[in-house]
Amino acid sequence: MTGELLLTGATGFVGMELLERYLCGSQTRIITPVRAADDQAAAERMDATLRALFGARARRYRSRVEALAADLLQPGLGLSTSRQLELAGRVGQIVHSAASVSFALPLAESRAINLEGTRQVLDLAELAQAQGGLERYAHISTAYVAGTHAGRFHEHDHDVAQTFRNAYEQSKFEAEQLVRSRPHLPVTILRPSIIVGDRRSGWTSAFNVLYWPLRAFARGLYPAVPAIPSAVVDVVSIDYVADAIYELCQSEAGIGETYHLTAGAQASTIAELVALASTYFNRPPPRVLAPGEFAEYAKGITAVQRSALGQSAVYFPYFSVNTVFDNARARARLEPLGLSVSPLAIYLERLLDFATRSRWGKRPIGRTEAALAA
Repeated sequence: MTGELLLTGATGFVGMELLERYLCGSQTRIITPVRAADDQAAAERMDATLRALFGARARRYRSRVEALAADLLQPGLGLSTSRQLELAGRVGQIVHSAASVSFALPLAESRAINLEGTRQVLDLAELAQAQGGLERYAHISTAYVAGTHAGRFHEHDHDVAQTFRNAYEQSKFEAEQLVRSRPHLPVTILRPSIIVGDRRSGWTSAFNVLYWPLRAFARGLYPAVPAIPSAVVDVVSIDYVADAIYELCQSEAGIGETYHLTAGAQASTIAELVALASTYFNRPPPRVLAPGEFAEYAKGITAVQRSALGQSAVYFPYFSVNTVFDNARARARLEPLGLSVSPLAIYLERLLDFATRSRWGKRPIGRTEAALAA
C-alpha cells in the first residue's frame, strides 16, 4: 500500500483489533476519524485506545496514528471541503469498520449509522479514487445480511429475497447494497458472523449477543430457552476476524470479492452450546423449547425470570437459525497463510473464564493483562 490507511471505528471492538494489526504488521500511517468535539479530544480518545491495546508500549505507536474529529452521520463526515480533499489525496486504503451492532434500535436509527455512515465514507472513497490513490475500500459487513434465508448462503449471494430479524440486519444489508452500487471502486466486502473474544486469552470489550444469554443462564435465570437444538450458532473469535481482514487486505487479490469470516462447517449447534455452558456453570441444562411452545411455557415463570428473558429477547431469534454460511472462498485464501477457524467448543471455557473474572465487563480487565494471564 502506497498511501495512508483510513480506518473508521478504530475505538470499537473490531476496529481497535484492526488498528493493532496494522500498527504491528506494517509501517503504514493510519488516520482514525473519531467522534469528538475537536481534534484534541479525538487524540485523547485515541490515546486511551492505544493504551488499552498496548499498555506501556503505546507511546511507540502514537506517531503513526492521526486522530481527527469527524462525524459519520454528517455530510462529508462533518469536515470542510478542503479537509476532505486533503485526506483524499493521502489515503491509499479505507477500511470501514464503524457501525452500530445494536439489535434493538429502530430501523431509522440503524440506517442513520450503518447505511448513511457508509454513504459518507464511500463519498470520501470516490474523492480518493478521483485523485488516483485509492487501492482498496474494505467494507466490514456481517454474514447476517442473509437474514432469515434458509439453507446455504454463499459468499457471492446477497439479495435472495430474505427478510430480516431486526433493523441491524436490514441496515447492514442495505449498506452492502449501497457499496455494491459503486462497482467502479476497488471494493472488498468482509462478512463476519457472531464475534466473541480472543480464543487464546478470552479477552473481549463487547459483552453482547452470545454473552448476554450466557450470563443470564449463569445466574440461574433461564429455566428454558426458545430454540431449536439443531440450529446453527456460527461464532468466530476476534483474533481470527482481525487477522483475516488484515491479510485479505494486503494484496491486490480480492478486489470485487466478498468473504465470509464464519465458522462454516466448524459451527456449533444450540444443543452443543447448552451442554457446554451447563457443564461450565455446573447447572442443569435449560429446557429447549420450540418458540411457539416457549411462549406458552413463559406464562408460568417468575417475574425475575420473565425480566431476564425479556432483556434477552432480541437475541433469541439467533437460537433458531437454519442458515449455513459457506466460507470456501475465504478458506482458500486464508488457510495457506495458516489462518483457520477454531470450533467454539475448544475455547468457550476461556471465554467464560474471562467473562466471569471480569464480572461480565463490570470489572474491566485490559487486553494486555488478559494476554499475560493466558
